[in-house]
Amino acid sequence: MLQRRIFAVAVVLLCMATLMTGAWAQGLGNNCSTLPTQAQLQSALISAVTTETSGLNLNMWATLVARDGTVCAVAFSGNTSGSQWLGSRVISAQKANTANLFSLDSSSFSGTTQSGASNGLALSTANLFSAVQPGGSLFGLQESNPVDTSSAYGGNSALYGTVNDPMVGTKIGGVNVFGGGLALYGPSKTLVGGVGVSGDTSCADHMIGWRLRHNLNLDHMSGVGGVSGDSAHPDNIIYDITPNPDGSGGTANSAGGFGHPKCINTADPGTLPGVR
Repeated sequence: MLQRRIFAVAVVLLCMATLMTGAWAQGLGNNCSTLPTQAQLQSALISAVTTETSGLNLNMWATLVARDGTVCAVAFSGNTSGSQWLGSRVISAQKANTANLFSLDSSSFSGTTQSGASNGLALSTANLFSAVQPGGSLFGLQESNPVDTSSAYGGNSALYGTVNDPMVGTKIGGVNVFGGGLALYGPSKTLVGGVGVSGDTSCADHMIGWRLRHNLNLDHMSGVGGVSGDSAHPDNIIYDITPNPDGSGGTANSAGGFGHPKCINTADPGTLPGVR
């Protein structure tokens, strides 16, 4: 009798363990091993910077994060880590983290939403600018996920932008709300992380980031929902901000609610390659 009870308890525990294992399998993981390497990131970044000539024509930083927010790779396009704004290293990581945090893929939807986003919803950091201004629907979002300063500023600064950058393997956190951060979508429109670039005007950052994502072959987004109104560029930057009627500036007046201000030497975002 006792042996049968022990056997029954063992079966129950085994079933629970199996169910828990299945639940954990559905959770987020560190998928850095499936993302481009640091060398591939740097090569793709240099190509994107060379191709895109808008903005101030400066060198750039780029960061890749996995779906769980872990930093996978950091790179720069210049000759040394001092060839681009040092402050942009952490900003690029914030942008990658933001785009990853606030984008979705088809696994998140049980049906088609009002916006038709059954295949996901991609939001670039450029799409968040107007919504986080005072009076905007997402005001305060930029304060919601603070940067981990030990990740951002720890370690040997001589390793910044190398395969052993101190941010790699940590979760940087942070939310950035201007151009340069984009979600990464692998085959089958699967959201696999985010990429962020920084080092020029925020408009040029978006353009370069877009070209970088395309170079990395991580823009499998045909049919993914977005706010741009352009199915070939669902999370593209939107320039629909108009000045306040009284000329006082202040809260951004975006017609669609997801607009971004123009910058110095602003390029036409419609010239960017369409998503795959």
